[in-house]
Amino acid sequence: MSRTGMCPRVLVVGAGLAGTATAIRLLRFARSPLEVVLLERRSDYRNAGVAYHRDGNPWDHVFNIQAGRMSAFREDVLDFVRWANHEADRRSWPEPWAGLQFVEQGPAPRRIFQDYLADRLAEARREAGPGVVLIEADGEAVDLEVRPAGVEVTVRQLSTAGRPAGEGPEPAVLLADHVVLATGLEQRDPPFATGVRGHAAFVRNPYSASAVRRLEALPPEATVAIVGSVLSAYDSAGLLLRRGHTGRIHLISRTGTMFRTYPGGHEHGVLQLPCPKTLLEPYRNREEFLGRVRTEWETACSAVTREHPEVDPVVVAERVAKAWEPHLPEAIDRIPSAELRGLLDEFGTAIAAFRVGAVEYTMSVIERALHPADGPVRLVVGRVAEIAPTGSGRLAVSVVAPARRQTIEADLVVANFGRESDYLRVGQALWRNLLRKGIAVPHARTGRGLEVDDQGALLTAEGEPAGPISAVGVLREGDEIVRNGRTGAFTFNLAAIKNHSIAVAARAIEQVELRDEGLARNMAQLHGHLGNIEEATRVGFEDAVLLEAKRLAARTRNERELLDAHLDARLRSVGELLTLPMDAFRSGRLIRAAVNRAAVERLTDISVTPRQLRRQLGLADAEDLED
Repeated sequence: MSRTGMCPRVLVVGAGLAGTATAIRLLRFARSPLEVVLLERRSDYRNAGVAYHRDGNPWDHVFNIQAGRMSAFREDVLDFVRWANHEADRRSWPEPWAGLQFVEQGPAPRRIFQDYLADRLAEARREAGPGVVLIEADGEAVDLEVRPAGVEVTVRQLSTAGRPAGEGPEPAVLLADHVVLATGLEQRDPPFATGVRGHAAFVRNPYSASAVRRLEALPPEATVAIVGSVLSAYDSAGLLLRRGHTGRIHLISRTGTMFRTYPGGHEHGVLQLPCPKTLLEPYRNREEFLGRVRTEWETACSAVTREHPEVDPVVVAERVAKAWEPHLPEAIDRIPSAELRGLLDEFGTAIAAFRVGAVEYTMSVIERALHPADGPVRLVVGRVAEIAPTGSGRLAVSVVAPARRQTIEADLVVANFGRESDYLRVGQALWRNLLRKGIAVPHARTGRGLEVDDQGALLTAEGEPAGPISAVGVLREGDEIVRNGRTGAFTFNLAAIKNHSIAVAARAIEQVELRDEGLARNMAQLHGHLGNIEEATRVGFEDAVLLEAKRLAARTRNERELLDAHLDARLRSVGELLTLPMDAFRSGRLIRAAVNRAAVERLTDISVTPRQLRRQLGLADAEDLED
């Protein structure tokens, strides 16, 4: 694939949620010619990934959180709801969705998110600056080589719109100035299911088209075993129950954790709570540490209940978990790596349940079927030791608990094993090659995801950048835990991806621009000067940061160009007040880069809610102010 006019190229590997969100930001942020290549190995996953693609998400599958929190843009809270109500093509939608007026606190079907992301990507392409182009390509990246001129990416079966895949077995090699890895969730293959992967009664991926067909065709009296009780398990159970399933449905959970239902009118919020100081004491042993956690947790929950009566009791745990996040990195730093990994493995599901809930649409059907003594759903607590075929064509699931061992025979077993977070176990050629070469390194402290710096750049075992290569989404799970204290699903969900897409897109563009102008090494020099600027310069710099943040948030080219003109004037004013040991052009470029970095920090500040961010940026409209 030749470059468009030899302009710089950023290659995004993976066109699911994380990749699409990053491509949108690249198209919006770029001020000079840039070629954005969005590569996807599965065309049905484009603009969706495994979580949202239409074929694997029937209309019964809804978002785990309210529709108002599904905007792809942190600075535009209600964008998804507005799109669903005023822009979405509903001609093929069934009732009740076809006639529904979506509201912020209500449900929405996951399958429409693919259309939403596709529409927003198309808009970003139309509204991109001169010379900024998007190329959507199909193919599988299988290897990377870092060269002085950029990164060579080996792609198997590369094709673009109107051009079929190359003939023969030889893969294509693309040269990119920056590569963004957005490969999404990797399937986990536990050893206890090895012998039944191809069995007719075993569903390995519940979010595949074939799995949905099998669930929908299942006789209503059939016995079903669903391994796992996290939110994905509720999708499978809910799909059956809404179709009148009467047979036994076993939800098998190692911890017995059940997620809570968000109250009506729930809105995300951030409380400022005291630091849980005893968690910062030296780590002695597991039991003593867990005792400190329980004591601090109970104290914090009691304080929220007492001092914040406006907080619904159902979400007190969520508020505490969120408020603790800024303090958790320091606490985690005191825990030995082996102990930390064990704690994350043991309490990962429980942590997720504290940090996130599910909408009433999903939970009501599960709770109605679970609580009555004669209901079809049963929660089975224990560890799955083996899944084996029986002579009758069914599957026997052996579940081990401290008190007993039991075997459940099922007509269908649905696997919700979750993702594979240890990249040493991922079988994809890309990861085998990157790990072998040391371009990617497993996260040392947690064993989850990869080593990255604070802006998502891949690091080598020596802690140095592996090249102009960044990661977004689940690849950064371990780093999100130890750097930001984000736990449970919040290490890689939409909220994290929104921030990743902003920071990574801005970093990629900065690296390309500064490298082309020979300025990359001067940024540290500039920061030394910015640390000692006078008040007048500081005020001008802050004004420039606000303008840049608004430019990064703008949807149309006209908006960005108008803001850019104001920003240029402000930057000239700052440059006149700030004396740098270089010519005006170089100092102006560096000041702009510093302003961009500060604007990115503001847009990705997780200490404020998205609505608070809009108000800080002066973007709030009537819809925001009504709350």
